[in-house]
Order: sequence, then C-alpha cells, then structure tokens
Amino acid sequence: MVNRQSSFFGFIAAGAIALILIAIAVFWFFTRTPVTLVTSTTSQPGAAIFVSKLSPVMVSLLTNPERLQALEREGEISKIKTSLLAKSGIDYQKDIQPWLGNEITLAVTTTDLDRDSANGQQPGYLMALATTKQDKSREFVELLFSKRVLAGSNLDTEEYQGVKVLYDSQLAAAVVGDGFVLFANDPSVVKDAINNVQAPDLNLTSSPQYQKALQQLPEASLAVAFLNFPIVAQWQGLALSEPTYDSEIVSLGLNSKGLLAETSFLTASELTPPATPLTKPVGALKYIPASAGLAISGANLSNLADSDLAKFWMQIKTAISGSETDVISRLVQPLTEVQKTWGINFNQDIFSWVKGEYAIALLPRTGQVLPDWIFVVEKTEELPEGIAKLDAIASAKGLSSNTLSLNKQQISAWTELSTKKTQIKDRPSFTIEATAQGIHTTLDNYEIFASDLATMDEVLAGKEKSLLDNRNFQNSVAAIPQPNQGYIYLDWAKSQGVLERQIPVLKLIEVLGKPFFNSLRSLTLSSYGSETNALKGGIFLQLQE
Repeated sequence: MVNRQSSFFGFIAAGAIALILIAIAVFWFFTRTPVTLVTSTTSQPGAAIFVSKLSPVMVSLLTNPERLQALEREGEISKIKTSLLAKSGIDYQKDIQPWLGNEITLAVTTTDLDRDSANGQQPGYLMALATTKQDKSREFVELLFSKRVLAGSNLDTEEYQGVKVLYDSQLAAAVVGDGFVLFANDPSVVKDAINNVQAPDLNLTSSPQYQKALQQLPEASLAVAFLNFPIVAQWQGLALSEPTYDSEIVSLGLNSKGLLAETSFLTASELTPPATPLTKPVGALKYIPASAGLAISGANLSNLADSDLAKFWMQIKTAISGSETDVISRLVQPLTEVQKTWGINFNQDIFSWVKGEYAIALLPRTGQVLPDWIFVVEKTEELPEGIAKLDAIASAKGLSSNTLSLNKQQISAWTELSTKKTQIKDRPSFTIEATAQGIHTTLDNYEIFASDLATMDEVLAGKEKSLLDNRNFQNSVAAIPQPNQGYIYLDWAKSQGVLERQIPVLKLIEVLGKPFFNSLRSLTLSSYGSETNALKGGIFLQLQE
C-alpha cells in the first residue's frame, strides 16, 4: 500500500492546517483594527455532512482567508499561500480566490483506510472548501490535475453517485453540488464523503454528541474544532483513565485584546453541580505581587479532588503521558518540592480545610532555578485546625515552630535548626542557625503562607502593585465570562524562562510558532457554566498592544 502520509496530499493538508492556524494568528500582527472584519459569517461547519460520525477530529475555519488578509501587516497570509502552492504551479489569486467561499474544513475521516492494522495505520484525510462559483471551482480541479499529469502523475476519473471523481496515486478530488470542493488522500475518502451526504444517518450531523456540542457554540466563531475522544484515543493508541468525557468542541473568537478559545467537554453522565460561582476576581489576589509569573485563584479547594474538572484533567493527562506525571506537575515544581520535602498530601493536608477564597502564585527570580511561592487563604473556622495539622507535620519532620517580627508584623515560621562549628584558640565555638522551611502570617481576613522571608517582606512592604491592580490581569479576566470558578493566569514574559527549563520541548514549539510567542503577553484559563452534561471553560490569549 502506498504510504500516503508523505504524499502530495499530506503536504497540502498540513499546509492547509498551517493556513488555518496562521490565518487566525494574523490577528497577532495587528492592533486597533475593528473585530467585525473577521466575524464568522456561518454559525457551524457546513462540511460536517461529508464527515463520518466516526471521525476522530474535524477543524473548520468559518471565514474567507481574504477577510483575514485585510488585517495582516507584512503579507503573512500571502506568503503562506504562495509557499503552499509553490510546487503545484497554481496561482491563488487567479485560480482559487475567485471561487473560494467562507469555509475551509479539515477532517480525519477514518483512522485506517484499509482497516488492516498489520500494515500500520493509514488515516483518511478530507479537506472541504466552500465554493461560491461551481464552474470556476470545477475549472480549478481540472487545472490542478492537468498540471499533475504534466508532472508525471497518472490520472483516473470515475463517475460515482452522479459525481465526477478525479484521482491519482496521491490525491483525489470532486466538486459536489454547488457547495463544496472536496480533496482527499484517497478516492475512497471522497466516495465515503458522497455516501455520507446521501445517507444522512452516517454523517457527523446525525451524531447526538455533535448535536449537543453545537448547542455550546457562541453565535459567531472564527473557527471550530470537534473531537471524539474514544476514537481519538483509539487512533493514537491511548488508554483513557476514567473516561468521563466523550467529546469536545472548541470555538475561537477575537476581541480587541486577543483571542478567546471557548471549549465544552460533553458527557452522557450527570455532572456534579459546580461550587458557588464567582462574579469577580477573589480578594486574596490583592496579596499577590504583580511580578507573579503564575497565579491560580478561586474558592473552596476542599472538594477539588472529586470535582468534574479534576476527573477531566486525570483523563487528559493519563491519555497524554500514560502515567500520573504531567506538565502541570513540572510547571508548579516549587510546590511539588514542598510536598516531597514535608511528606504531605495537598488534598488531604491542605486543600481539605480551604473552604473560602484562595490564591496561589509563583514568583520567578533572576538567577534562581525555582520560583518562590505564595499561598493566600481566606480565614474560616477550619483555618486554626488546618494550621495545627501543618504544625504537627512540621514537628514530625524535625522542624521547630517559632515566631518573629518582620516589618512590625508577627510571623510564624517552621524552621530547621542546625549548628555551625568554629575554632577559637584551643576550644571549639558553636552557633545555632535557623533555616525557614515555610512561614505564615495573618493580614486582615487572610492567612498568607510564603516560601521565605524575602517573599513575605515583598508582600508586607507593598513595594509594587498587586496582581489584582495590574492592568494586564484586569484585561485578561475581563474577557472571561462570569460567573466562573476562578482563574489560572500565566504571564508569558515572566514565566518563559522557567517554563523552558521545566518543559524542554517548549523551545521547539516556540521556534515553530515564533510570531505567536513573540506577541503573546499572557494566558488566562477558567471554568464556567453549570450545565449537567457539559464542562465549559475558556482560554484567553492576551496579545501585545
């Protein structure tokens, strides 16, 4: 069987994916441009009728690239289109632009074309381009294959269900009705797409999962992606642990500050009602310095381990890594080190008594491998018992509980005592040294824990604005719908060095996505919504102005 993964269509499909991503990313190159220029003109992918309901993934750009091209600064879209078509002899402006409509959809239609695992998986790829002029698009397909024949390909044609299908050893195409031009890496993929239209119970639009997912879409999306988790897992050879969620839909939209990706994870099970939602950022953030590279805030950590969000993360991280080790553990390594050093279980020993607001932050330091940390919790009736539990753990580890004064503020510290020996004349001299393994104090209605005295001093002295007063943070959380379950806020510039050390593969990703990472200011994640069969959330990518 021909290895079509390295075929011409593979090149075109990969390029088309890049075009979709870069078309979206072109927003990262402009500021102060009316967002209405790139508002989607359709509410959902029309090409879903060609895609099997057993497809693992489908992604669609729901606007014409020309509308995005109006936003580019340095001809980014034009360069991409030129490079993608360089080997085909096709001129985009002359041959494609006159007929291309407002949708480009890509889908993996089957995980294995010949359904024979013995010779490896050969996925079927389908690309559907909306056409506004059937004659023009048909002329384009004829032109494309005539050029391929001149280049040495053997052309075959076949009339299938009243549709003319053209194909060679690497590419197949057809103009279907007056709506779409189909391209695939095998003629069987095009034929299946035609069958899916004529037998509606076969296509994606007949899937209850997909129909439920469409209900989660906002009114206008720039792009949409749909994933069928069990089939994705089968395709990638992954074992899903506790597969609570069966599908996901993602929509991308723009606002004046950046890009908002909203996602819904669907399940047939009834989800646990979320904790009391928040209508504004938590007050604990006023004790987090604006220099924080990562901040996590919300309310009530006591039920985190049993939450639907936790179950989802367990499903995803196990699928990705095949173990309990995950990227998040590397990202919050300073806290992971505390857990190892103290021999504590966060869920049992800390989170269980945090019933009010909380904020956790990492503060990167120049010349320091691991960031410092701050943990702020709202005072509740459970707090004294929680601190007593930590005192007991510290004592069992040989640490002493002491009090001291810092900026006229009484501080409690868990310290490790050691002796230092020096020789004075003919007899030794000993001094006792204390190293703080953790400190905490009470301010207003909050208890503040910190990694060291210098970090606590930064909080008490108030030498800089708090994260709550930071304009970039304010702009980011303003883009997230309310009410919600809190935020995970990542300042890219402050965290980049730490992230690259903890996640080495990120450097490669940065090279591939240089325009994006050069423009990225921050990421903000949140969970919101209260539907019984959907976990909804969003990621806001704030961009440089």
